[in-house]
Amino acid sequence: MSRIDKYLWHARLYKSRTMAAEAVSNGRVRINGDHCAKPAAAVKPGDVLTVTAGSHVKIIKVVAYGVRRGPASEARQLYEDLTPPAPPRDEVADDQTPNPMRKPTSRERKAINQLRNKHFDA
Repeated sequence: MSRIDKYLWHARLYKSRTMAAEAVSNGRVRINGDHCAKPAAAVKPGDVLTVTAGSHVKIIKVVAYGVRRGPASEARQLYEDLTPPAPPRDEVADDQTPNPMRKPTSRERKAINQLRNKHFDA
């Protein structure tokens, strides 16, 4: 068995072991669907981890332990990624409404200025 913080660090899911321990303490990591509150929680092969980082959720299955924090190619062999693929960008664009806080384009800015000038000239 291995500690969850060490495993997340060896698997290169977090840049440092401290960041991995903080994520576990803050409740952003689950082991087999159960919240994990302690960085010293045990992880064994076959466990399914749900790791949340910002708005991204990664679901991984533990395959093996890491002896050291090696290169990324070695780290990828420690787990199997079960995260479902993201929807295609076309579907995402259709579901989203335009951002009203974005900066107007030059064409839109010219149209706004023309409307303002017509309104104040009258």
